[in-house]
Amino acid sequence: MTNNELSRAVLTALFSFLLFFSCDSKIPVITSIDPKIGRMGDVITIIGKNFGASQEESHVTVAGISPTNSSYYLWEDNLIMVRIPEFGESGLLYVHTKGRKSNGVLFSNSASVPRPVDGEELGLNPKILSISPRTGAPGTIVTITGSNFGVSQEGSLKSTLNNGGVFFLWDYKSSSVNPYIIREPEYIEVSETEFGYVSWNTREIQVRVPDGAVSGNIEVRTSHGRSRPVSFEIGGKTGVKNFTDKRSYTVSYSVDIMVLEATRPNTLYLWMPMPVNSPSQRNVTLVSHNTEPFLENYKGVTLYKLENLGTGTRQLVNLSFNVDVYSVETEINPLSVKQEKTPLSAAYTQKSALIQTAIPQVRTTVNTVTGKEQNPYIKARLLYKWIIENIQISETPIYNSGNIATAIEEKRADPYTASLLYTAMARAASIPCIPAAGVLINRYGQTTRHYWAEFWIDDFGWIPVDPAMGSGAISTSVKREDAANFYFGNMDNQRIIFSRGEIVLSQMESRGRTVSHTQSYSLQNLWEEASDGLDSYTSLWGDVTISGIYVQ
Repeated sequence: MTNNELSRAVLTALFSFLLFFSCDSKIPVITSIDPKIGRMGDVITIIGKNFGASQEESHVTVAGISPTNSSYYLWEDNLIMVRIPEFGESGLLYVHTKGRKSNGVLFSNSASVPRPVDGEELGLNPKILSISPRTGAPGTIVTITGSNFGVSQEGSLKSTLNNGGVFFLWDYKSSSVNPYIIREPEYIEVSETEFGYVSWNTREIQVRVPDGAVSGNIEVRTSHGRSRPVSFEIGGKTGVKNFTDKRSYTVSYSVDIMVLEATRPNTLYLWMPMPVNSPSQRNVTLVSHNTEPFLENYKGVTLYKLENLGTGTRQLVNLSFNVDVYSVETEINPLSVKQEKTPLSAAYTQKSALIQTAIPQVRTTVNTVTGKEQNPYIKARLLYKWIIENIQISETPIYNSGNIATAIEEKRADPYTASLLYTAMARAASIPCIPAAGVLINRYGQTTRHYWAEFWIDDFGWIPVDPAMGSGAISTSVKREDAANFYFGNMDNQRIIFSRGEIVLSQMESRGRTVSHTQSYSLQNLWEEASDGLDSYTSLWGDVTISGIYVQ
C-alpha cells in the first residue's frame, strides 16, 4: 500500500468514526413546551427529538435550575414530563443529554407575570419571604415569615368556602399509561386533627407538616389570594406512604322528618355528616342539596336549621357529594421509629366516654401483649395481631356492642366494638390512635356501615388498621388472601370515611332536646336538636347510597 493509499484509508476511517459519533450523539431539539406560562410545581410537557430513550444522566434545566430526580414523570426520546423546580424569575428551558444542550425555550413563571389577582392591586395577597426549616417530616414545625397573612387563622377566613390556610403539595401514584395526560398539582391543607396550626399572625405562621405531604411547594391562602409558592423537602427515614388506585364516588343520603305535633315558633337542627377530607379521601364536593344549610362544613358536618314546622308536615333533606378515594400503602422501618411528647400524642392517648382506656381489662391485656416492648410501631402490630387471633369478630352487631370490657372477657366483638377496642388498647400503650367510621362499598355499589382505626407514628403520619377486615369477618367486600397482613398499615379504596376520631358538637340552644345515634356512619355526639314548640316528630335517616363510581 502506497503512502497516498494509506492516508486515504486513515481519512476514511476517521470520517466514519466521526460520522458514527455524531449519529450516536445527536443534539436534542425542543419543538414545544406546555404550558409556556405556569407556576412552580406545575408539570410541564416538553416535546421534541433526540432526548434519549431513558433519562440516565440526562436532565432538564429551567432558568439554570435542575429539578430533582423525583420530579421526572416520563422520559422518552421525543417526550419529557417533569415538575417545574423552584426558581426566581422566568428563564430558558434546556434539555441536556450526553454533554449536549438543546435549543432554549422561554418558560414564564406566572408568579412574576403581571395579572389581575384578588387583592393584588392593593398589595393584600399573602407573601412568603422565608420558611424554616426547608426540610422536615410529617409533624415537623415549620415557621413561615412574610406579610399579609391576617391577624389570625380565623381572620384570614380559613374555611372550605374561602379555601384559606397553609397548603403543602400532595401526590399519588397514577396507573395511567397515557403520556399526554397532565395532572394538575394537588395540595393538602395543614390538618387541625394533627394540631397543625401552632400560631398565626400577619407576619408569621407556625404549622406542622401534614400527613400525606410530598416534596414540593408550600402556599399560604387567604380571602385576598394565594401566596407565591416556596419549595419544601419532605425528609425522614421512617418509611414510605403511597396513595394509589383512585376511585371517584357520588355519595347520597337523606333525612325524612315527619312533624306529629308542633306550635310556632319552633326549630329543628340537623347535624348531617360529610365525607371527610383526608390524605386518602380528597376533593369532597357538595354537588346537590334541596335545602340551604345554616352552617356548612363545621367540624366535618353541615348544620341545617328547619324553622316553624307545622303539625302534619313533612320535610325531606337530601345531600349528594362527589369524593375521590385512594388506596393506602405503607412501608415502615421499625428501627427508625421514635416517639415524642406532643400535643397530638397528649390528645390521642387520653380516655373518653367512647374510648375507655382506663378499665382494668384493657390495661391488663395491653401489659400482657406488649410486655417490655417500647417501639410504638411494634406494639401497635402486637395489639392488632392479638385482636384478630383472640377476638371472634362478627359482621353483624352483637349484644352490648361498644362495651370493650365485655368484648375482652367474652372474646367477641363486632366491627364497631373491635375498632373501639383497638383504639383503647393503643392509647393505653401510649400510642396516639383514633377510631374511624364510614361505609364499605361492595362490588354492586351497596354500602354497609363500618369502623376501623388509625394510629400515629412521629415523622411519618397516620397508619390505618382494620381488625374486622383483617380477621376476615366482612363478607360484603372483596376478599384478600393476605387480609391479616394487608389491613395492618394498608387500606382499600372501597370505603367512604365520614369521621376520623370523635366529632364533639355543642347544642345550639341551652333548652334544646337532643338526639344521638350510636353505631352510625359518623362518630358524632349530636345528630338532632328540637326546641320551643316542636313537641313530637319522627326522623328517618336513610342509608348512604352510591349513585356513581368512576375507576381511573
